[in-house]
Amino acid sequence: MPFDHVPSHDPDDVAANPSGNRTLGEVVASRRSVLRGSTVAAAGFLAGGGLLAGAGAAGAQGEDKGRGRPGGKPSALLGFAAVATSDQDRLVVPPGYTADILVPWGTPLSSRGPAWRKDASNSAADQARQVGMNHDGMHFFPTGRGSERDRRGVLVVNHEYVDQALLFPDGPAVMTREKVDKALAAHGVTVVEVAEERGRWKAVDSRLNRRVTGATPVRFSGPVGDGHPALAARGPARGTLNNCSNGATPWGTYLACEENWNSYFATDDATWTPSPEQARYGVDKVGSGYNWHKADPRFDIAADPNEANRFGWVVEIDPFDPRSTPVKRTALGRVKHEGATVTESRGRVVVYTGDDQDKEYVYKFVGDASWRSLRARGESPLDHGTLHVAKFEADGSGRWLPLVFGTGPLTAANGWRDQADVLLRTRQAADAVGATPLDRPEWIAVHPRSKDVFVTLTNGSGGGPVGPRTPNPYGQIVRWREDRGDNTALTFRWDIFLLAGDPKYDAKVTLPEDRIFGSPDGLAVDDDGRLWIQTDISNSSQNQAGKGYDRIGNNQMLAADPSTGEVRRFLTGPRGCEITGITFTPDHRTMFVNIQHPGESTTVWGAPSPADPRAVSNWPDFDPAGRPRSATVVIRKRDGGVIGT
Repeated sequence: MPFDHVPSHDPDDVAANPSGNRTLGEVVASRRSVLRGSTVAAAGFLAGGGLLAGAGAAGAQGEDKGRGRPGGKPSALLGFAAVATSDQDRLVVPPGYTADILVPWGTPLSSRGPAWRKDASNSAADQARQVGMNHDGMHFFPTGRGSERDRRGVLVVNHEYVDQALLFPDGPAVMTREKVDKALAAHGVTVVEVAEERGRWKAVDSRLNRRVTGATPVRFSGPVGDGHPALAARGPARGTLNNCSNGATPWGTYLACEENWNSYFATDDATWTPSPEQARYGVDKVGSGYNWHKADPRFDIAADPNEANRFGWVVEIDPFDPRSTPVKRTALGRVKHEGATVTESRGRVVVYTGDDQDKEYVYKFVGDASWRSLRARGESPLDHGTLHVAKFEADGSGRWLPLVFGTGPLTAANGWRDQADVLLRTRQAADAVGATPLDRPEWIAVHPRSKDVFVTLTNGSGGGPVGPRTPNPYGQIVRWREDRGDNTALTFRWDIFLLAGDPKYDAKVTLPEDRIFGSPDGLAVDDDGRLWIQTDISNSSQNQAGKGYDRIGNNQMLAADPSTGEVRRFLTGPRGCEITGITFTPDHRTMFVNIQHPGESTTVWGAPSPADPRAVSNWPDFDPAGRPRSATVVIRKRDGGVIGT
């Protein structure tokens, strides 16, 4: 989240859901699962027919199947030596691994420049031709042939937000149109071709290199298409903002996901109050303190309210056509999209997404026809299908509830106008059908073989077996299996795969002392089945004993074996950062990971300022006259092996 000071809490931890729908904790309050190892099993899930036999959860009798604890059988998937927690301003990877810096904020997309200026004096026009700020989700698309597929490709990187204390030489004190334009240019997505040359990865000149920013022309497709009245604002539709996690389609396009888009809208109009629809998405007078509205009326919510309707979507980008226009796919709904995880089943595309705020929901879009046949007809598979929202039941089962106009309570008699209205007000539609609120549902990953689905719940107000803490400062990972292993199915069985935290402060946590972590966020399953877990502990809590995070240290990345439940810490980051974004070359011998917002304001280490931008961190340049920079890290084994082995 963008703040020029240290907030007392993360705004995503504050619910904007007034629906009164029963949380998963409340739904299952009468069914107390037994905590075993680091896993909570939903009653009936494992015992009922062995639906996840060997999947690493404690069974009905609570048997331990190995957690990396003394006497437990070690995982065959996790071959690296775990690293220790850290509070140092450095990046640490296991022995036998290397970590190289690639495309940090400000890297020019062409060897002709404009060059990065370490005093942050690059102009808005410069920034539009450089890698953006605060790297987040990303994907590697190979461009080479044969073995070159593992040595050359297009890296597409999201830029979630900007830290205005570091973006401008004089900080955010006085907002100008040039500052707004530079901030918009630092948002969005970077498309850059990268290659391994002489043993090192680097950005290369390419016709594919481009930026998609907060000012790039965009189109809308689906029920809320171009020309819809709700999208009629003062100027043409432009830009994508707060791109958090991501997805990649089977047809080779990239999905960027707009998360906390409400942050940018504010007003000085004392008479303005949010509509119920705006309030449901957290739109208010102050936003997150960007103050762009003072210099650009586009972001004045009172002056141009429909501009906000243009955000909160999944954006499809073609990384191989630099002249293509990004398309916002409205059939996937309008929420604070944490990601758009794509899989396919029976020839149809399935897209999972979490809505990252306390007491929000998990969604699934199911295509209504073969994606190949739709593409052959020149139509987008993301425009044809049904959006659903998850309801978790007390017996460990779950259902996907359709968000379709005319179905259930989503009728004209109840104030719904059409399908476009349902998608513009996705959160309210999910409220109406009785979806289950969760503790900040974030990244979602699908196992390549079992098709089990995992979602990180970062933290929240908690309660009940799915959040067996009230409040829930550490988070957990929930897993489900769709009926018959078919991701298009409308029923599933669920459990809690992993309960995060520190047993010193919470006896429910039984992670081994050397495996503790909190606030799981980023998530991916590699081709061998390793579950990679990235953390995002708020800087208002990071390293603090009073918040139960002193022993956990800086944010980190871990790997888990879904078949045994064992967890090992793989990486720790520098001060003030979040670990996020993960992708691999096809041979899985190169891993790309993003280090976001190193040096951001923290309660423990202080806050950067124009006079001292290095107050918290000086990573990765460690330049005595520079400033911290988000960057992609290239991780490889010294012996050339598969990452994680």
